[in-house]
Amino acid sequence: QVQLVESGGGLVQPGGSTRLSCVASGNIFASATMGWYRQAPGKQRELVASITSGGRTNVADSVKGRATISRHSAENTVNLQMNSLKPEDTAVYYCSARLLISTYWGQGTQVTVSS
Repeated sequence: QVQLVESGGGLVQPGGSTRLSCVASGNIFASATMGWYRQAPGKQRELVASITSGGRTNVADSVKGRATISRHSAENTVNLQMNSLKPEDTAVYYCSARLLISTYWGQGTQVTVSS
């Protein structure tokens, strides 16, 4: 059984930084493409960044230059570092693991950017 557990986020001031972490269990991490998505109220879920098992990354244009995704095999963890946060970054952030035709999701963690 695959489980993804996110941590981090919370209330951040504009211009600040936050680091989200996701721990994966279920023997999927080594082969899966890991990703972070977000969903703001009234909007569709969108990709923030992803990283393949080989380390190739894809970062959305909306956060390019402000977001870094990394994975750590020894800890089955994928992290998302976000800097220079803007109010429009406010959303629930979800960790994902994609392997073949299956995609697994975490429960989400709230990031609120506000003064």
